[in-house]
Amino acid sequence: MKLSEFNVAMPDDLIALHPAENRDEAKLMVLHRKTGEIEHRIFKDIIHYFDDQDTFVFNDTRVFPAKLYGNKEKTGAKIEVFLLRELNQDNKLWDVLVEPARKIRIGNKLYFGLDEGMVAEVIDNTTSRGRTLRFLYDGPHDEFKANLYALGNTPLPYYIGRESEPEDEQNYQTIFAENEGAVVAPAAGMHFSRELLKRMEIKGIQDEYVTVHIGLGSFRNIDVEDLTKHRMDSEQIRIPEDVAERINERRDHEHKVCAVGVSTLRAMESSVSMNGHIKPFDGWTNKFIFPPYDFTTAEALVTNFHMPYSVMLMMTCAFGGYDQVMDAYKVAIDEGYKFGAYGDAMLIVD
Repeated sequence: MKLSEFNVAMPDDLIALHPAENRDEAKLMVLHRKTGEIEHRIFKDIIHYFDDQDTFVFNDTRVFPAKLYGNKEKTGAKIEVFLLRELNQDNKLWDVLVEPARKIRIGNKLYFGLDEGMVAEVIDNTTSRGRTLRFLYDGPHDEFKANLYALGNTPLPYYIGRESEPEDEQNYQTIFAENEGAVVAPAAGMHFSRELLKRMEIKGIQDEYVTVHIGLGSFRNIDVEDLTKHRMDSEQIRIPEDVAERINERRDHEHKVCAVGVSTLRAMESSVSMNGHIKPFDGWTNKFIFPPYDFTTAEALVTNFHMPYSVMLMMTCAFGGYDQVMDAYKVAIDEGYKFGAYGDAMLIVD
C-alpha cells in the first residue's frame, strides 16, 4: 500500500487536548471485523466482549519526563532537548534530539535549571537533529538522574500543541506503568481504571504485561510513498517467559487474547514462532506492520484513534481491514470521537 492511502480528513478540533475526566468513560467504538458492524459504547463496556480466561496483554512501560529546556553557552540561546535514551550510565551519555538543531555543534555546552547547575556537552552528531550529550555531573547516578528528571517535562505528542501541565505527569501514564523507558505513552492502556481492572478480575478475565519502551519512531513523518521502503526506529521490548507461556496456553484452549495498544501488538508479532506461539523476548524490534498482514498472536485489539499517515493508523488498518477501519474513521469523525493519545478508543473484535 501507499502512504497517500492513509489520509484522514480529520478536523483539528477533534484532537483531544486533555483526557476524559474518568479514564474508563471515554467513548468506545466497537468494530466487528468479520461483519463490519459498528457499535457505540463507553469504554468500561469493553468487559462485555470478553469471558472467563480471555486475556488482555498490556504494556507496562513508564514514560519519563523527557523534554528539557537549556541555554547554550555564551549566547544563552534557548534549546529544546528531548531525551531519547540513556546510552551509558558511567559516562552519563544520552541520545537526544535538539531544536533548533542548526545552533548546536560538537563541543557546545548547554546549561539547565535556574541556577544552571546541570551542564551537558555535545560530543557527537548522530543525525540532522540528533546529538549525543555527556552530562557533567560528579555525584552518584541515582542522584544525577533524579536531578535530571526534576528538570524535565512530560513529553506530550506534538499534535496536542501545548506545553505540558502539572496534571499531565499523571494523566499521560497508565495506572500500571512500572518499567521506565518510554517517551511515548501506550495510550490505549490509559483508559483502564482500577475499578475496571477489578471488574475484569472478578469476571475471570486475565491480565498479562509486556514491556515496550515506545520511542519517537511512531511519530516520525514517513517520507516515502512506497511503504516497503520505510524503516522504523527500533524499540526495546521484553516478553518474560512465564507471560509467553500463559498466553500460549490460553490461546491453545481457544480463549481470546486482546492486545492493548499497537505497541503491544507489534511486540507480540515480533516474537511469534511458526505455530503462532509467542516466544520470550528481550531485545529490540523495528518491525513495521501495514496492510496486508496476517496476525497470529491476538484476536482483538484496543487502540485509540490515530493521526493521518501515522504508523499506528497503518497497523490498525492491518488488523481491522483497511476498508473497514477507514470507513470507521469517517463514522468517528461524524460522531465527534476524539483523536490522539488523550482521545477515545476503538475495540476491534471478530
